[in-house]
Amino acid sequence: MRPSGRAIDIMRPIEVEVGFTKHAEGSCLIKCGDTHVLCTASVEDRTPPWLRNTGMGWVTAEYGMLPRSTGSRNRREAASGKQSGRTQEIQRLIGRSLRAGIDRLTLGERQITVDCDVLQADGGTRCASITGGWIALRLAINAMIKAGDLKEDPLTEHVAAVSCGIYGGQPILDLDYAEDSEAGTDANFVMTGSNGLVEIQGSAEGATFDRTEFNSLMDLAEKGISELIIAQKAAIS
Repeated sequence: MRPSGRAIDIMRPIEVEVGFTKHAEGSCLIKCGDTHVLCTASVEDRTPPWLRNTGMGWVTAEYGMLPRSTGSRNRREAASGKQSGRTQEIQRLIGRSLRAGIDRLTLGERQITVDCDVLQADGGTRCASITGGWIALRLAINAMIKAGDLKEDPLTEHVAAVSCGIYGGQPILDLDYAEDSEAGTDANFVMTGSNGLVEIQGSAEGATFDRTEFNSLMDLAEKGISELIIAQKAAIS
């Protein structure tokens, strides 16, 4: 039995509130169970120096956790003057993931920054950030198309992410914190709407896992991603 009482292939409830902030070109609050992440997309008419005069745009991301997003207070990273290695790794993952679903030439020489701020954490914050970040990106691009700033839609694919793991000897879908902290294997799957793999992050925390178990995790991930894509479509419709 999972601590949450869910069956092995059942996701946490997903809720999305779009237009959550006033000023960002695209924004949403995504709730995956008790993990809540605010995602905003900001458009700038400039690119990083290495992309100037190439005709190509850029999508990047920043990630952070509020001090009381967890059970005890975490000091703000700004107070220490540097980001942790975990923060840097996660925001690079979010950026790579979102770029997998966009035609940067069609985007043109502009940059979209997707900020993912964790308001409340209960496992899977990077996955919720990618899934919600795509919604914020979609809304920002919709606004640019409506304003006439883009003649074509540069988004080519939905992109979403979900965690899977082996808990109590069973492959399970969408781990919450209680499961993640005790899982023998933990993996994050980033995929497109056409089941294309963008990235897999997997590690054996307590015991190694074999090919059969990995295939089970992959099957669960495909099911979870399909449900997340449905939630994305419902949010932007």
